[in-house]
Amino acid sequence: MLKEERHKYILDQVHLHHRILLNDLSDALNVSIDTIRRDVKELHHEKKLKKVHGGATSFGFMTFSKDDGNIYLQSKKIQIAEKTVSLLSEGQVILMSGGTTNMEVAKLIPKKLSLTVFTPSLHVAMALLDHKDVEVIFLGGKLLHDAKFAVGGTVVNALSQLRVDLCILGTGYLDANHGLTEFDWEVIQVKKAMIRASKKTIILSVSDKLHSVQKYKTCDLTAVHTLVTELDPQDPLLDAFREFDLKLV
Repeated sequence: MLKEERHKYILDQVHLHHRILLNDLSDALNVSIDTIRRDVKELHHEKKLKKVHGGATSFGFMTFSKDDGNIYLQSKKIQIAEKTVSLLSEGQVILMSGGTTNMEVAKLIPKKLSLTVFTPSLHVAMALLDHKDVEVIFLGGKLLHDAKFAVGGTVVNALSQLRVDLCILGTGYLDANHGLTEFDWEVIQVKKAMIRASKKTIILSVSDKLHSVQKYKTCDLTAVHTLVTELDPQDPLLDAFREFDLKLV
């Protein structure tokens, strides 16, 4: 594979997942870790991504705002957000995780819809403040510098006191056999607690993330009630998910 092709793959992956690991890129591209390290260093110097210990992050992962017009696959994420907002109803108490798709959901919540939203995402909490009829409760804890996402025992303990109507989870990696997975162990613990604290769980995923797997499991699909993608629910790309008691939207 040419260097230009490797660089394109790396940038596609970092924009899709926001953060990637060097080892995963080495395995996927079947090249040495040193080659990947050099590629990432070059892309870092070109200001196309940010090199971090063991991997890389997208700049949007650290700095995106509710007004950002440069979100990767934004049109797909807006479609997902539109579908998700249609599932909300007056007076619900919900949990929302972070990520660019949940940011689109936050932007599209109808201005007169009264909700209570708990979130460990500083980005999502700030976006929701634009809605005067939404009561926003930030679940504070140790804040991850890149993701602006609160983790740790304080957050997990607070979640153990809740029983909300709905949990809306952004997706890192999603596969029919392996369920919802991530590579950050602390984020996993918070997402597990969010699922336990909710009567129903909705996961949001662009189709580009389907059939992808990471090291640590958040949950099996048996714990999920609804999967929202930008696809038509009858799309063949979703066939692997039909064996589950799962609503496809």
